[in-house]
Amino acid sequence: MNEISPRKTLPRLDESLLTHLPPFSKLERRDIHVILDQATSRRYEEGVAIFDEGASADRFFMLLDGYVRVVRITPTGEQVTALHIPAGQLLGIAKALGRDTYPATAMTATDSIVLSWPTRLWDAYVDSYEGFSTETYKTVGNRLGEMNNRIVEMATQQVEQRVANALLRLINQTGRKVSDGIEIDFPITRQDLSELTATTLHTVSRLLSAWEKRGLVQSRRKRIKVTDPHALVEISQA
Repeated sequence: MNEISPRKTLPRLDESLLTHLPPFSKLERRDIHVILDQATSRRYEEGVAIFDEGASADRFFMLLDGYVRVVRITPTGEQVTALHIPAGQLLGIAKALGRDTYPATAMTATDSIVLSWPTRLWDAYVDSYEGFSTETYKTVGNRLGEMNNRIVEMATQQVEQRVANALLRLINQTGRKVSDGIEIDFPITRQDLSELTATTLHTVSRLLSAWEKRGLVQSRRKRIKVTDPHALVEISQA
């Protein structure tokens, strides 16, 4: 798919959109006004790369609406989904990692609205705005913590536990309450889930089918709903 209006920015955004979002939540509205004036806003369709792994990190981004999949390419050319990023978070923050290239590809999991700034402004924001650096490094720490937890899971847990833990993380981060459970609030395939848990598509399909028969989950095309979270917690801790 192609980006919607790739050369056309969205109308000017109101400062209130950023007042509750780290790393801008500690700033005065006049500071946010300046930051928004320096930003470019764009809308992306589902399935579009906002930036690519290995590309020069000339901009950093804030996801205002939508969801993003962080994708890595293995040495053998396989695509692996490393994590998902919900709205309200920074991404493409290579500067915070001491890099000048993007360490992964950011693919939109839904239609998304994204702000971006030139990377040359990063140091000025860190120096000028209270909370910008501390909140940014909290974000980096949280993502590294999530990745470390997944490494431990892959080394110590059975496949069934890993898949249960992945579903619990997703409904915790992006879940939407519905009448009969909690639905992951973006399109996710069984292939995506297999990449997140370092297992095969066949194994994930078998597990979801078995759990569906037991009333733990409901799975349809690109949608997964957890109908018995407590049972998944028990499986994850078995």
